[in-house]
Amino acid sequence: MTTTAVVAPGKGKPSGVDRLRVSAAEASQVRALSTHPDVVALRVESIRTQVDRCMWLGIVLGLAFTMVNVQAFAADGAPVGSLPWLAAWLLDPMVSLVLIAVLRAEQITARYQVTDAGPWICRTKRFAFAATYVMNTWASFGKGDLAGIVLHSVPPLLVFCAAETAPVLRDRLTEAVLRAEQAAALADPQKAAEPLAAPVVAQEMPPAPEALESASTTAGGASPQATGKTTKTRSPRKPSPRKKAPAKTARKLLGDYVEDAMLALDLNTDPREITPAWARKSTGCSAGLSAKVADNVRYLLLATRRAARAERERESATDDTATETTEQFEGKAA
Repeated sequence: MTTTAVVAPGKGKPSGVDRLRVSAAEASQVRALSTHPDVVALRVESIRTQVDRCMWLGIVLGLAFTMVNVQAFAADGAPVGSLPWLAAWLLDPMVSLVLIAVLRAEQITARYQVTDAGPWICRTKRFAFAATYVMNTWASFGKGDLAGIVLHSVPPLLVFCAAETAPVLRDRLTEAVLRAEQAAALADPQKAAEPLAAPVVAQEMPPAPEALESASTTAGGASPQATGKTTKTRSPRKPSPRKKAPAKTARKLLGDYVEDAMLALDLNTDPREITPAWARKSTGCSAGLSAKVADNVRYLLLATRRAARAERERESATDDTATETTEQFEGKAA
């Protein structure tokens, strides 16, 4: 984004006031763009990539460090090059691959804030960490070597801490993007729904035919009438009609998805059936918003049913009061 200073006629250099005005305009544009949801999402994605790379590098290095100790534990003094010695190298990769598969799945689910995980995910991770830790420190515990225990305890524990912390960090980064979008929608819904458009580069139009004719006359030194030659003048081409750009579709907000879900909802639906998967299927929202859409729909459904129940109770009470009044009136009349 570039801003050119407006120079007053007759001056070859912008004044201090003009430069200050241009700097203030640029600062205002930077401040407006820094809070735009798309810019915030771009920055968060950059940070997310750096966090993922550092986490995975630390996890892979820690698992590679433990491989030698696990192999020595599994080989149990077998001769180098023998079949038990070679098979012992398979134990650590077997455990590490299962652990990496679980962490890779958690990387995706944490990004879209899917937290309804079963108990077996946590059990698999902890069993893999416990097995790696025990096989790494078994020899040191047997010898009573405190330095060896500390040395071989640091990599497994560090991998465990990184695996438990990484999903939380990814969830917080996703929450930062959603909060920026909600804050922008509350401040200015129309502006927040508009995507950032690329700057339009102005193109210079070709010179008119008269200017071309005068330029060729000057270059040749004589006009066509003076040389006795006749020239054909081409009529200017009509500018081709430009195609209209397709209308930009406004970004749907959380309230729009909730409204679509309420329209697609049957009042006899059980609130327990309103899940994030149902919200995605009914409204086409993203996985990150599906949980919030489902929560809002359940709340509105329960509120609607409570209001209807209160209305029925009030009508029933009114009917009972009218019936008692009628019976009292008839008793007095009798």
